[in-house]
Amino acid sequence: MPGAGTGLTAVAAAVRNGERTATEVVHAALARIGTLDSGLNCFTAVTAERALTEAAEVDAARAAGRDPGALAGVPYAVKNLFDIAGLPTLAGSKINAERAPATHDAVLIQRLKAAGAVLVGALNMDEYAYGFTTENTHYGATRNPHALDRIAGGSSGGSAAAVAAGLVPLTLGSDTNGSIRVPSSLCGVFGLKPTFGRLPRTGTFPFVASLDHLGPFTRSARDLASAYDAMQGTDAGDPACAARPAEPCCAGLDRGGAGLRVATAGDYFESRASDEALEAVQTAARALGATRKVVLPETARARSAAYVITASEGANLHLANLQRRAGDFEPLSRDRFLAGALVPASWYLQAQRFRRWYASRIAELFRDVDVIIAPSTPVSATLIGSETVTIAGETMPVRPNLGIFTQPISFIGLPVAAVPIHRAGRMPIGVQVIAAPWREDICLRIAAALEAAGVAQAPIAAL
Repeated sequence: MPGAGTGLTAVAAAVRNGERTATEVVHAALARIGTLDSGLNCFTAVTAERALTEAAEVDAARAAGRDPGALAGVPYAVKNLFDIAGLPTLAGSKINAERAPATHDAVLIQRLKAAGAVLVGALNMDEYAYGFTTENTHYGATRNPHALDRIAGGSSGGSAAAVAAGLVPLTLGSDTNGSIRVPSSLCGVFGLKPTFGRLPRTGTFPFVASLDHLGPFTRSARDLASAYDAMQGTDAGDPACAARPAEPCCAGLDRGGAGLRVATAGDYFESRASDEALEAVQTAARALGATRKVVLPETARARSAAYVITASEGANLHLANLQRRAGDFEPLSRDRFLAGALVPASWYLQAQRFRRWYASRIAELFRDVDVIIAPSTPVSATLIGSETVTIAGETMPVRPNLGIFTQPISFIGLPVAAVPIHRAGRMPIGVQVIAAPWREDICLRIAAALEAAGVAQAPIAAL
């Protein structure tokens, strides 16, 4: 298998024990990026000089007998809405390319560097994170490594595809309405959308401040937990960041699903899913011995309310540029922002009121269950350029409807592990492992249990 043994945990262990140097690891990653990314279009910038400098620092620390960090020598890349010192923060846009280069790294980049990880570049995305396909007009479409004529998903498409292709073992993305979980499903990798407010967003370009989350992509549950543990902690620069102590998850992974009450999501999550999405949920449920089904009330309305909040807040952020430079936006994001600018304030306020009601109702479900399994996407990856998709017998637009199962969950900030369900010879598709607020540990335990059962796998695409 290409890239075998190059997962985050394996790389860090090899560097820490002296089997490999960080410089060797980073040279290999840069070479693989140089060979393969022209056909994938994951990266918008490769920071080779910085990467080799950071790798040398890791090697020097180890040679001097200092701890090189839990993620020593691990190459990683970030969605290009993260501030990277020396680069303009694009957020997938043409307009932001004119911004002055960032003077400081985003807080999560600082934390990964402190853990010994090595930044190798910035990754493609939908403009201003408003999309589910990463078919970016300005920087080109990111291609799915498992089938180059298909989408990678979005808006963190470059992040998911780079991990699926084995270019790097770790990437960071953002998730407002599903932008970690959708590309994780379509590219067949693990992803984590933590609880809203768990990881600080300081030093990132916002989309919808009241819905934005940040999180990692990897190829295993343990790698996901290791990256998440390295980034935990509050930060005053993000007013939404909760003042909670770090709660490490790696140590609990071996417990798997023992003692956890698992249910699957019915009703809305079944009626709108394709056979392949339902099969993925059923496969996960069987592996976990889950027979219970729960209904999340008013889910369709939750998705509608999420749309109202997204459109309103997104439009407000970009209003000045929409008035002065509408032609420099991608047509699709421009039109959705313009529509959002016309949403009455009363609609926005009612959507936020409904949000509080919906959160309280879902909280009641978690009195009786610990985990809810739901599909991540209604279908597997569609062809690049496709405008419509047929879901449960209904033809509908591709771009807004890939997130029909993710929007209602991020709407109330629940933690979710995106888990790829193994489908030999078929395109990837995944499930959401959903838990109560602040229980990322449970999400990751279930992800590890599915992996241990052979149900969840994230093989590197055979490019």
